[in-house]
Amino acid sequence: MTGLQTYCKETRSDTISILLHLQNIILRMIAKGTSLEPTCGALCREVERILPEVVCSVLTVDPAGLLHPLAGPSLPGVYSQALDGLLIGPLAGSCGTAAYLKTDVTVTDIETDVRWAEHKYLALPHGLRACWSSPICDTDGRAIATFAFYYRDTRGPTAFEREVVANCVYLTQIAIDRHERVLEHERRAFTDALTGCPNRAAYHVALSKLAGAPAGSWALFVLDLDNLKIVNDTFGHHAGDRLLQIASHRISATVSQGQTFRVGGDEFAVILESTDALDDLGRTTAKILEALSIPADCGGHIVAPRATIGGAPYSQVDSTVECVRQNADFALYHAKETVRGGFVQYWAGLRSTMTRRMDAIRDLSSALQEDRIEAYYQPIFRLDTREIVGLEALCRMRVGDDIISAASFHEGTADAQVATSLTARMMALVAADLRRWLDLGIPFQHVGINVSSADLSGGAVERVLTAAFKSEGVPLDHVILEITETVYMGRGDQVIQEAIRALRAIGIRVALDDFGTGFASLTHLLTVPVDIIKIDKMFVDHLELDGVSGTIVEGLIRTAKKMGIRIVAEGIETEEQVDQLRAIGCVLGQGYIFSPAVDRDAATALLLEHGQRASRRADTTKSTRG
Repeated sequence: MTGLQTYCKETRSDTISILLHLQNIILRMIAKGTSLEPTCGALCREVERILPEVVCSVLTVDPAGLLHPLAGPSLPGVYSQALDGLLIGPLAGSCGTAAYLKTDVTVTDIETDVRWAEHKYLALPHGLRACWSSPICDTDGRAIATFAFYYRDTRGPTAFEREVVANCVYLTQIAIDRHERVLEHERRAFTDALTGCPNRAAYHVALSKLAGAPAGSWALFVLDLDNLKIVNDTFGHHAGDRLLQIASHRISATVSQGQTFRVGGDEFAVILESTDALDDLGRTTAKILEALSIPADCGGHIVAPRATIGGAPYSQVDSTVECVRQNADFALYHAKETVRGGFVQYWAGLRSTMTRRMDAIRDLSSALQEDRIEAYYQPIFRLDTREIVGLEALCRMRVGDDIISAASFHEGTADAQVATSLTARMMALVAADLRRWLDLGIPFQHVGINVSSADLSGGAVERVLTAAFKSEGVPLDHVILEITETVYMGRGDQVIQEAIRALRAIGIRVALDDFGTGFASLTHLLTVPVDIIKIDKMFVDHLELDGVSGTIVEGLIRTAKKMGIRIVAEGIETEEQVDQLRAIGCVLGQGYIFSPAVDRDAATALLLEHGQRASRRADTTKSTRG
C-alpha cells in the first residue's frame, strides 16, 4: 500500500493524531535533554515506522558549507560516510542543492537528474532511486541542516509525506536550536571570558580524557605570570586584563598544536601532544618565554610579560593523570623559588622535596594559627667589657614541651604569605618584650629582627613594623632589621635594594647578616648602604687555622669604619677567637661563648646582669662605628 493510498484512507483526525504522536515523542526527548544525534535518530525511525516505504536522513551544514551526517539509521554506513564533508552547491544532489538554494529539492530519478550526475554512483548501488530534501534554516536564514526522504522507486512526495516532513523540519529545527544553546552554554561554562581560552573546568575535562594514553604521548606545562600583580597595582586592573589577554594569545600561538587553558588569576596550563614539542620541552618553553618577553602595550602602558614555567611529561612511572598534574605543580613551585622567570622540568626526587617543603609550610601555618611561635634572644656583647649592647631576636616553634629552632622549619618560609605572617608575629612579640624591658628600666640599645625577601618585595614591612611598635609605644630606634646576604643579592635585587633604601630613608637601621656567604662586596654597599655588617661564623671559625680569614676580616673592619658601618662577628665559641677578633679591631660579637639564644625571661636576667650602663652607651656607639 502506497503512502498516497494510506493518506486517502485515513481520516483527517487520524492524520492529526499520527502527527501529534510523533511530536510528543520527539518533544519529550528534547525536554528531557536527550542529545541531538539520538533525538534525530529516533525521529527518523518513527517516521520510517509511519512510512515504511521511505528512508529518512538528516544532514547538518557547517559554517563552511560542508555536509555532515547526523541521522540516517536505515542508510548504509558506507553511504553516509561518503556524504561527510560534501560541499553544498547547485549540483550537489538533493540535500546539497536544497541547502545551497534554501528551498525544497525533489529529484524523482537520481539516475537521470543532472543534480545527481557526480554523486549518483553513491546512491544507486544501494537501491536509492529518488530523493526529496528540505532545508532547515536558523533565525538568520542560514541553512543549518537538511531533512530528506529517499525512495526505492522513481517518484516524488505524497501530500501526507509533505505534512509529515513539515512537522519533522519543525521538530529538527527545535532540536538543533536546543543543541546550539546547550553548546553555547557549555562554551561559556568552559571558556574564560577575559582571554577566550578554555578555563579551569575545561582543563579538568581535557586532563580526564588523557587517562590511559600511551606513555610519552603528552606533557603538561603550568605557567604563572610573574608581574601581573605589579601591573595591576601600578597601572590598574585594565592594564592587568590586557596583559592577560596578550599573554594568552602569545602562549596559544607558540604552542599552536597544544591546548592552552587559563586556570587561575595569573596561571595558565598547556597540554602538549605535538611530537615536535614533546621532543624538547626546554626548547618549547624557551619559545614561550621568548614570545612573552616582547614589550606590549597594556592599556597605554608598555609592559614586558614575565612568566615562570613548571613542566612534567607523562611517563611510564607516572601512571595517572593526577600524578602528572601534581608533578607539574611541584616543578612550577620549585621554579618560582629557584629560577623565577625560567623553566623547571620535573625530575625524580622533586616530589619528595616539595612534599617535605609543603609539610613544613603546613606545620608553620598551624603554629602561627595556634600561637606557638615564640621569640628567643641571643645577646650581642662588647668583646672588651662583656656588656650586652643589643640582642638578635630568633624565631622558635613550640611543639608540645619541645622548642624547635628556626633551622628545623625554615622550609616553611618558602611560602611568601607564611613568611610575612611569621615576620609580623615576631615583630609583635619583640615589640611587647621591648615594652616590658623599658618599663623595668632595663638597659639595652636595640633588638635585631630578621626579615625575608618576601617581606621586602611585598612592601609591607615598614607598615607592619610601625604598627607593631606603635601599638606597644616603643620607639623605632630600638629595632634593627636584619637581612641576609643572599636576600640582599638575590632574585629581584633591585626591588630588595630599593626597599632597603626606603627603610633607611625613614630612619630604620638595617644590618647585613651572614656577610661572606654569598657574592656581596663592599662595592655594593656604596649604592645600597647598610648600618651594620654581621660577619659570618665561617670567617670566625677559620681565624685559628690560617691568617687569610684574619686578614680579610681586618680589612673589612678598617673599610667599614671609614664608611660608618658597625661590625659584629657571629658564632664566637672560644676565648682564642675573642682575643683574635679584638686584636684585629673587632669590638662587637655574639656566640655560644657568651650565650645561646634564650627565652624572654632568661634574656631579661642577662640584660639585668650584663646590660650596658647608660653612661657608657654614647662611648660604645662612637667606638663601634666600624
